[in-house]
Amino acid sequence: MTSRYIYSFQDGDGKNKVLLGGKGANLCEMTQIGLNVPPGFVITTEACLDYLKNRQLPDGLMDQVKQQIQEVERMTGKSFGARNRPLLVSVRSGSAISMPGMMDTILNLGLNQDTLKGLIEETDDPRFGYDAYRRFIQLFGKVALGISDEKFDEHFDNVKKQAGIKADVALDAAHLKQISELFLQVVHDETGRPFPEDVYEQLELSIKAVFDSWMGKRAVDYRREFHITPRMANGTAVNVVTMVFGNMGNDCATGVGFTRNPGTGVNEMYGEYLVNAQGEDVVAGIRTPKPVHELATEMPDLYRQLVELRNKLESHYKEVQDYEYTIERGVLFCLQTRNGKMNAAAMVRTSVEMVNEGLISKERALLRIDPELLEQLLHPQLDPENKIQPLAQGLPASPGAACGKCVFDADTAELMGRSGEKVILLREETKPEDIHGFFASQGILTSRGGKTSHAAVVARGMGKACVAGAEDIKVDVKARLAIVGDVHIREGDVITIDGSNGLIYLGEIPTIEPTVSEELHTLLSWADEFADLKVHANVDTPERAKMAASYGAKGIGLCRTERMFNAKDRLPLVIDMILAEDKESREAALEKLFPIQRDDFKQLFAAMAPHPVTVRLLDPPMHEFLPSEHQLQDEILALQHYETIIKGQRVTLETLAIQQDELPTPFSHLTEEVISKAIAKKQLMLKKVLDLYEVNPMLGHRGVRLGMSYPEIYKMQIRSILDAAAICTKEGIKILPEIMVPQVITAQELKKVQEYVLEIQEDIENQYGIKLNFKFGTMIETVRACTRAGQLAEIAEFFSFGTNDLTQATFSFSREDAENKFLPLYNEVGLLEDNPFEVLDVKGVGQLMRMTADRGRAARPDIRIGICGEQGGHPQSIRFCHHIKLDYVSCSAPRIPIARLAAAHAKLLENDYIEA
Repeated sequence: MTSRYIYSFQDGDGKNKVLLGGKGANLCEMTQIGLNVPPGFVITTEACLDYLKNRQLPDGLMDQVKQQIQEVERMTGKSFGARNRPLLVSVRSGSAISMPGMMDTILNLGLNQDTLKGLIEETDDPRFGYDAYRRFIQLFGKVALGISDEKFDEHFDNVKKQAGIKADVALDAAHLKQISELFLQVVHDETGRPFPEDVYEQLELSIKAVFDSWMGKRAVDYRREFHITPRMANGTAVNVVTMVFGNMGNDCATGVGFTRNPGTGVNEMYGEYLVNAQGEDVVAGIRTPKPVHELATEMPDLYRQLVELRNKLESHYKEVQDYEYTIERGVLFCLQTRNGKMNAAAMVRTSVEMVNEGLISKERALLRIDPELLEQLLHPQLDPENKIQPLAQGLPASPGAACGKCVFDADTAELMGRSGEKVILLREETKPEDIHGFFASQGILTSRGGKTSHAAVVARGMGKACVAGAEDIKVDVKARLAIVGDVHIREGDVITIDGSNGLIYLGEIPTIEPTVSEELHTLLSWADEFADLKVHANVDTPERAKMAASYGAKGIGLCRTERMFNAKDRLPLVIDMILAEDKESREAALEKLFPIQRDDFKQLFAAMAPHPVTVRLLDPPMHEFLPSEHQLQDEILALQHYETIIKGQRVTLETLAIQQDELPTPFSHLTEEVISKAIAKKQLMLKKVLDLYEVNPMLGHRGVRLGMSYPEIYKMQIRSILDAAAICTKEGIKILPEIMVPQVITAQELKKVQEYVLEIQEDIENQYGIKLNFKFGTMIETVRACTRAGQLAEIAEFFSFGTNDLTQATFSFSREDAENKFLPLYNEVGLLEDNPFEVLDVKGVGQLMRMTADRGRAARPDIRIGICGEQGGHPQSIRFCHHIKLDYVSCSAPRIPIARLAAAHAKLLENDYIEA
């Protein structure tokens, strides 16, 4: 029995996007709820996968296609391939997840020499007929036959030039007939065969081409960039739809609309249209379209119908819709709808407003936003106080500010982007094949096109700034030049664009830090209502702590004390402590550090009050605070040269009988004695660096092992923490400090540090006459600590997974070496699905975490367990942390909003969680 590979719009399941693709499923659903959709059918994603596997269409597929075409003929009263009332169709792609412009579409299929005559006779419009024909030849030639656009564009531009015409609409029937004939010759020259006249051959080749586009470069790049896995979308469906024409005269139009403004989220009619045009003219940006509100004046009744269509789509799908429509001789057709791609600000605003309107629930409002999208809201914005005059202005197509070197093609953008350069892609208009350039660019600028052009839609989906339709800019790609009046912008020149207002500047414009909107505060407060996981921050300074608190952090999950040591005013003290030859000298240096660290902690506790602050005791090896061996050798050599110069200066002074106090001030104090002291100190530092040398320093003398070797260091830090806590308590500040010991492998280590803590606690409580409230715990970042979790939990009141080091220990490779050498290859060929230093390795590290949590809770049921590694801010990792019932995740301050929303997703989707 032949498998069923095709569904008509009347009987396809509009909810089955995996089988029918998003576009096909929506065409079925719109048809079935009574919207005016041109008749057609969907070829399933299963047929695509079968074709890609076997490199031929499935058995019986074209027979099913012919049956469906006959049904469309019956419904339209037209005939496919016949001269009398010829049926023309579009062939469109559509996967389960929307990928705008990433796969191929062919319009006007069914035209040949015979049906062209029939179309002209039926419409009595030769210009329309030849316009449709030349469009079809070029699209079919490009998509199905692999002929580049440039081969066609060259002839098209020459005819316009010879006719003295600038705008496409000024071409008459004779011009378009000439262009069609030239295009047919291009096909023959490039393929060695005439253009196919058999309409079913055209259809079969087009179906294959659309299936092939699933594995095309731009589609593959898009899926990789947006992490679209085969489980989410596998293969593309093919939609065969009756053509309706917006270019048959002035009672025809074509347009693209959004049910709300995709740039701001405002609830308003939004979109653009063109009279007497085909849909590709709007999307490709070939002509700059009109705002949809002008349709109310130009075609009032059709504007009213369009408003009704917009309202019906949003109330049915309960989501902002991106829809395409055509008006053919006064009749409105809806050609497609899909969930609108919006930037983060618009997504947040629409979520909050749709809840307030009663359209969706809070749960749906949270789940409709990808947590990673919120990162866009934390990007810097152009300083509104900037006084620099803009060079030009286009349409604000995708908000945000972007600055970079100007480049004129996608390949150059990709090349420069990979080398670390920031670039702005400047094109006359963009095409889907430019997608790799979008990924590499900070922003996109086009001189043609509108707010619904390809550039605008894709940039919004990526959260990149975009200015479109800047018509004052003349782009010359061949000369690598853009001209604005008297100003010439060459490739490599720095420009800045503001996608919020469409302004373009020459040079780099200052930026300011973003602010969190009221809508985002509201949305994240809803997220907190649902989430079980609390979100803490990895911060080391009071300023960052205040920022984290403003983003909604409920504590500090990791304060790295070594970051405090690196400040300029204290690094010399740390170096003195390291260079000390005995305990007494070391304690003398630590005594100077003590009040500085204590004040740091006091400010940090106050900034995060009343939430917990977890302070990690010193972790990195000592040598990290000293210059490198080579740097010290160079500095000693330089000082020795300088010492010779100073000696020469002394001899000069003595010879000429010049007094030292007659020298300029900067030189008067640089004596041989001073230089000798500097050399001696540098030589001592070099000796210490050589003494501290380790083959594998990250697996050597660091963390708690330092605390065992140099207990006075840990004791100073513990005293700083508890003394700061005592001062805050006396001042009435409600705080909860937590002392965390790094790199623990045995309960005995933890017990030893606990003895330091208890001794100092008693001392400080007696000194201040108070009872201190704090917790003592450990970082879990070694495999042995995981296996001994039960014993550690008898001492520790909390565990915090340091998944950066735990991942290195589990995989037995260092992050630096792996990411710089073989890890990209492992990800590319599928040996590892993700970078385990960015996404938690659930199958390996995750299992150690689960075991640790289970054993820790068995020994101490009330133990608090969290994660403070980099993966703690990754949504997929957060779902696993919720799954094994951690209490909190901790991440860098800018990722806190992302983590809060991801924690809510983890709770709301917990019943659907499948452990990888």
